[in-house]
Amino acid sequence: MRCYCCSSKSFDECCEPFIKGDKHPSSAEQLMRSRFSAYATAHYQYILETYTKEKQQGLSVEDLAQSAQGATWFALKVHPTLAASSVDSLVGNLVSSTEDSSIDSTVHADAKVEAVTNAEPISKTNLKSISKPNNAIVEFTAYYFENKSMYQLHETSNFSVEDGKWRYHDGVLHDDCGKIKYGRNLPCVCGSNKKFKQCCATKSR
Repeated sequence: MRCYCCSSKSFDECCEPFIKGDKHPSSAEQLMRSRFSAYATAHYQYILETYTKEKQQGLSVEDLAQSAQGATWFALKVHPTLAASSVDSLVGNLVSSTEDSSIDSTVHADAKVEAVTNAEPISKTNLKSISKPNNAIVEFTAYYFENKSMYQLHETSNFSVEDGKWRYHDGVLHDDCGKIKYGRNLPCVCGSNKKFKQCCATKSR
């Protein structure tokens, strides 16, 4: 079975060893992918443990499960890595990526996005806070269904190393987060090369 994070590998070769604790992610992107797969498979203990120690305070497995209730996470797109040292360039790229989106949609505010990710709406001030030495920035878009409607979560996330392991700290949300419309005859967002209606759209039932 192809991994939930939409990599070219199978689940048991990609994210499953991280979720089981057999291996540790060697990069921020690997951790982000494995956290998405953990949401897709309801492994909330792993999600809790892969927050930084600071962010783990006040969180629980029950909190994470409750925040994700009703959501079916089905596809992930990782965007090209951006240089964390250039805040102005990052802001410009984020604005362009929103304007150039290939998804023709009307986006609505979605409280679940902030509850699940612990992220804040994007701003230049927030980006400065995550542009620090020894941190890594990963931009991604995650797709999920809720009540048979399709949503996207577009975030630029901040990761850091604690005790020799990558950990998720927080992130900033892009303006295009929320409910979207996606054509059933368009290529599926998971990258399978199938039409959406023949692929991940079936998971909304």
